[in-house]
Amino acid sequence: MDINCSDKELFIFKKIAHAAEELKLPCYVIGGFVRDKILGRNSKDADIVCVGDGIELAHRVAERFQPKPPVAFYKNFGTASIKVGDFDIEFVGARKESYRYHTRNPEVAPGTLEEDQLRRDFTINALAINLSGAGYGKLIDPFNGLDDLNAKVIRTPLEPGQTFSDDPLRMMRAVRFASQLGFTIDEKTWEGICLHVDRIKIISQERITEEFNKILLSKKPSVGLDLLYRSGLMHIIFPQMVDLAGAEYIDGKGHKDNFYHTLQVVDNISANTEDLWLRWAAVLHDIGKPATKKFENGHGWTFHGHEVVGGRMVPKIFTRLKLPQNEKMRYVRKLVELHLRPISLTKENITDSAIRRLLFDAADEIEDLMTLCSADITSKNKFKVKRYLENFNMVRDRLREVEEKDRIRNWQPPITGEMIMVAFNLPPGRIVGEIKNAIRDAILDGEIENNYNAAYGLMVKKASEYNLQPVQ
Repeated sequence: MDINCSDKELFIFKKIAHAAEELKLPCYVIGGFVRDKILGRNSKDADIVCVGDGIELAHRVAERFQPKPPVAFYKNFGTASIKVGDFDIEFVGARKESYRYHTRNPEVAPGTLEEDQLRRDFTINALAINLSGAGYGKLIDPFNGLDDLNAKVIRTPLEPGQTFSDDPLRMMRAVRFASQLGFTIDEKTWEGICLHVDRIKIISQERITEEFNKILLSKKPSVGLDLLYRSGLMHIIFPQMVDLAGAEYIDGKGHKDNFYHTLQVVDNISANTEDLWLRWAAVLHDIGKPATKKFENGHGWTFHGHEVVGGRMVPKIFTRLKLPQNEKMRYVRKLVELHLRPISLTKENITDSAIRRLLFDAADEIEDLMTLCSADITSKNKFKVKRYLENFNMVRDRLREVEEKDRIRNWQPPITGEMIMVAFNLPPGRIVGEIKNAIRDAILDGEIENNYNAAYGLMVKKASEYNLQPVQ
């Protein structure tokens, strides 16, 4: 073959080739599998195009494996798929497409291999390997995609305006491939994106967010996020992030550009984690700054309370972007709301009380919070960065010391709200909450020991302020 395949992949392709020969269907492996093999990247799925009935070919291929894999097929779309071990194979008949302006769903008709390649989004995804006849294993490259792979260029096979107007999601995909692969976007292709950004509005939010998340999971997400911003796509799909951009000056005093600061934080954190939601926390950590920006005479620009405002914005942003409204959202909100706390501890004499409160509030997310806060150090002054990191390491040491001593993470007070209600025959209400909070605060502040007797004594004392006595 003109590409390097594993023995297992070659075995599977031979099975497909024999089945296609029986049916007298020319067939080809096309797209991402071919691209990734040339780039030396691993791939666990392959797309097979045949000039004929892809569903029939899938069934015939499945019969050649033991045990026979089930065939999932969709008659309306003419596609079918099977899974051999951990390798996914999708089959489709070659087709040509035509689009109406108001939708990205094409009208599809059977076509030739050339017509199928022509409908592909980029030249690097139109590469095909022949699985038929004397040309078995040969690369078919009608648009010089191999040259574009070697030059690390994203280019459309058709005129860019037609490619992006037909299916506007391809604009997001161009940015995603540039970010994932470290490629540049061809100048005419880039111009086509910038001219057609409004077309993205016909794409479902779910598909847009899926591409955004893939960009965010790139090795260096700032590449894709910057392209989204400079093209104008970000202005449509995520305007709150665009609001971070730019620096304003009054009396010679300016603030940093919070958009590009955020991109640096995302890159910093991506060097330490592949967790999508921790990366989302980096994206949103300063999202409340535009709403809280204020110039104070004699002091300069302030963003007081931006972590609180940003935390409140997280559920609305997750709703708009169709991100999950569950513990993932609550996790991101928690990190956004707490992201200044560790930094504030580096600027004061750190008390055990402050450390206990941070451990209590962050709980299991304390390590992720510290990772986010470390990533938030983006100064170009190496001495400042060194000092900040030294202070951070001091906070980390204190967190370990206090946690080992007090075991406060995920701690529950020895007196619960239910116990207070039983002790004083109270219904749920404000007084129960105030007594419970007083016990919690006293333990966190080190005023009483973290045990039942000390907590019970404070409960009785606090309840007496409300003229309450324990029920005998």
